Amino acid sequence: MKTPRWFIHVLAIAVLIGCSDCSRAPESTTPATIEAAQDAFEPPIPLPNVDGSLKFAVLGDFGTGNAEQYQLAAVMAKLHETFAYTVVVTVGDNLYGRQQARDFKTKFEDPYKPLLDAGVKFYASLGNHDIREQPSYKLFNMEGKLFYSFKANDGVRFFFLDTTYPTPEQYEWIKSELAGSSDDWKIVVFHHPLYSSGGRHGSDTKLRESMEPLFVQYGVSVVLQGHDHFYERVKPQKGIVYFVCGSGGKLRRGDIDPDSPLTARGFDTELAFLAVEIAGDKMYFNAVSGSGHIVDSGIIERRMPVEAGAEADTKTAP
Repeated sequence: MKTPRWFIHVLAIAVLIGCSDCSRAPESTTPATIEAAQDAFEPPIPLPNVDGSLKFAVLGDFGTGNAEQYQLAAVMAKLHETFAYTVVVTVGDNLYGRQQARDFKTKFEDPYKPLLDAGVKFYASLGNHDIREQPSYKLFNMEGKLFYSFKANDGVRFFFLDTTYPTPEQYEWIKSELAGSSDDWKIVVFHHPLYSSGGRHGSDTKLRESMEPLFVQYGVSVVLQGHDHFYERVKPQKGIVYFVCGSGGKLRRGDIDPDSPLTARGFDTELAFLAVEIAGDKMYFNAVSGSGHIVDSGIIERRMPVEAGAEADTKTAP
C-alpha cells in the first residue's frame, strides 16, 4: 500500500522539529513507572477513593447496543455508587453501524443513563467507525472539535486526538498544546494504538514514528488507546505507560499474542473498562470485567521533574 502524502508530511515535520534524541525520556523528567502491580496470587490493589482526587473511567469500542454492552454499563454504574468518578474518557468507536439520533439513544444514552443522570461527563475521541459529525453531539463534550484538550483539575490535563486522520494541522496542535502545558499529569487519548499486542491490528508503527517523539519530549506520562478489542497494559515504553481499552462493547477473544514482549497484563476473555484515580503524583488503576471482577490493578508514578544537576533514570521500568 502506498504511503499517504499526509503521513510523509507529518513524518517530515517530526524530523525537522521533533526532539533531537527521542530514544529516551528527556533529561528534565524521570520516566513514568509502575510502582506496584497486581500479582496473580495476591488481592487487587484497591483504589484509595479519597476526597479531592480525580476519579475517572476509560471506555473504548463500546457503542454496539448489544446485551454485553449494557451488562458492562451496569457494572460501571454499580462501581459509581461507591467510587463516584466524575468523568469517562472514550478511546473511540463510540458507535458502530448506523448512527442516527435513535442510535445515539440506544447505543449510548440508554446504557449509560445512570451515569449521565448522576452528572458524569463523557469526553470522547473518534475511532474509525465514528461518523465525522460526532464532535457536535452534546453529550460527548467535544464542542465540535476533532481534537481538543481539557483540564480535569489543577494537576491533570487530557489531550484528545483523531488518529483516523492525523493531519499536519493536528500534529502542530498537539506539539503546541503539550509544549505549553505545565500540568503535572499529561494524558493523551486516541483510538489507534502506538503499542498493542493484538493479532488483528497491533501497533500502529507509522503513527508511533510521528507522535511518540512528542510524547517523550513533552512529558506525557500515560497514553490511553483502543481499536484492539481487549484490555492490555503495555510495559512502559520510553518512560510512558500505555493502555489498550478496546473492549467496552466488542471483544475479540484470544487476540492478544501470548508471546508478545509488550504485554505487562492482558485480558481478552470478557469485556472490560478501566477505573482510575489520580491523587498527587500517583495514579491508581483497576481494570474491571463485565462480570465485575478486577483483572488488573496497580499504581503508576508520573514523570517527575529532575532537580538541577541530577540525572534522570531513563531506563525502561520493569
